[in-house]
Amino acid sequence: MNGKVYLVGAGPGDPELITVKGIKLLKEAQVVVYDRLISPELLKYVNPSAELYYAGKAPGRHSLNQEEINELLIQKAREGKMVVRLKGGDPFVFGRGGEEALALTRAGIPFEVVPGVTSAVAVPAYAGIPVTHRRIASTFTVVTGNETENKEEREVDWEKIARVGGTIVILMGLSNLPFIKGELLKYLPATTPVAVIYRGTTPSQKIVTGTLEDIVEKVLAAGIKHPAVIVVGDVVKLQGELGWYSPSALTE
Repeated sequence: MNGKVYLVGAGPGDPELITVKGIKLLKEAQVVVYDRLISPELLKYVNPSAELYYAGKAPGRHSLNQEEINELLIQKAREGKMVVRLKGGDPFVFGRGGEEALALTRAGIPFEVVPGVTSAVAVPAYAGIPVTHRRIASTFTVVTGNETENKEEREVDWEKIARVGGTIVILMGLSNLPFIKGELLKYLPATTPVAVIYRGTTPSQKIVTGTLEDIVEKVLAAGIKHPAVIVVGDVVKLQGELGWYSPSALTE
């Protein structure tokens, strides 16, 4: 008889932001397959007898590719084991949880999704940036920033995103920041506020604020690396007043 796979969101970095259900499943799991951006502190909840598999992905470096991860989940479930796939943020927000769920269902493996706190909302919040505000932004758009510049392979329509207004939250976009800046400058003023938040919700959190015109230079000067969340819009102006979490934050 097949086991079962739980696609569990670990939250954005602060280990206390995982759900109660996520902790419960970690304690019960026989197999845990975990990602690079989860807090290592979460592994202390795992049963010492459980099998642990690291499936982290850094830019250009994958310990396991997606097909290998899918096969591992299927294999362990077919061994009759309870498997937790522990993913940073929320499994279904740019976490490839949908791909894994499809692979499982097509293999006849039962699964459940345990939502997590997404970095798209939590990281700006820890930086003192509300993604919505009654008088400033009534909408927010979450978009991947790691698409290629090749127009034939692009699905992100930056013009439509800019025209919607409100707040734009860009995940996995640091490497493409110059390109994203260039696209948005076609439709938004150069003075549009921008924040780049490194390792948000963790003690290593750093924040750089600027505008579309100067954000690339400011990020380079601050030495900001992956992972980072980019926030574009007038809500960024509130960061100075609302920046409540600053264990070692650098705000420019």
